Amino acid sequence: MTGTRTAPPRLFLGLLDDAAIFPPGNVALPDAVRAHQDRRSSPLAPLLGPFICSLPRWEELTAALGAGPPLPVALTVPGGAQDVPAAVGRARAEPRVELQALEVPASADRLAELADTVARQVPATVHTYVELPWADVTAAAVATLVGAGLRLKVRTGGLVAAAFPDEPQLAAVLDAAVRGGLAFKLTAGLHDPVRHRDPTTGFEHHGYLNVLLATARALDGGDVAAALADHDGVRVAAAVAGIDDPLAERVRHHFVSFGTCSITEPVDGLLHHGLLPEDPR
Repeated sequence: MTGTRTAPPRLFLGLLDDAAIFPPGNVALPDAVRAHQDRRSSPLAPLLGPFICSLPRWEELTAALGAGPPLPVALTVPGGAQDVPAAVGRARAEPRVELQALEVPASADRLAELADTVARQVPATVHTYVELPWADVTAAAVATLVGAGLRLKVRTGGLVAAAFPDEPQLAAVLDAAVRGGLAFKLTAGLHDPVRHRDPTTGFEHHGYLNVLLATARALDGGDVAAALADHDGVRVAAAVAGIDDPLAERVRHHFVSFGTCSITEPVDGLLHHGLLPEDPR
């Protein structure tokens, strides 16, 4: 390692949304905020997305804030569309927070209601991600989201096996999003770079490199499910390394980020596979 630091490849810029306070990480909120702020002033900063907090913990969040630049925040709104006005109002009243995104659960039959609420209540500078069940991510739902200027959020893991979509289920989501021109984020279960079976739980986890590669395959007409299913880390990493800057821009136009309760683990994965020019820590 010498002299001037090299920026991380375009494919990984802002990829890691900081979900440290959520399971299974469960970091104490003041500690998580402090760690995020420290990373914001470190060479890790280009890899970071916003700090994720839930609306019910807003008072805890503001109590943990100190002086310095505003904290970039993605605010989850578990109560749904009815709580969006309160979320926006609280963020507007707190200058130490920069609200970058809202994440709101919904079902396909309530998208029109949510879209109307967002249009009336949410500033244009704030991205709204709509969390839908996998089965609700149809071409019609994608068209509705795109038409309303909304984005998609999909869960790729959790504390039970049923929370993990299999390859065909996630491939269908990625295909629908790419065909429809929709931006999306994923959350849960993606700490490791390559698809694997957890030896403790037995759960089969998607790898975030597999998802990057699968999104590229959806863009170029390749086999999306096969890219998601590949357990060979050397092969997956080599394919990801072969994604050039123009294709990387297109991939990241769709696959914006993923929520991770550990920033260290995904960075370790990139370093292990030689996908960062140097260690940013």
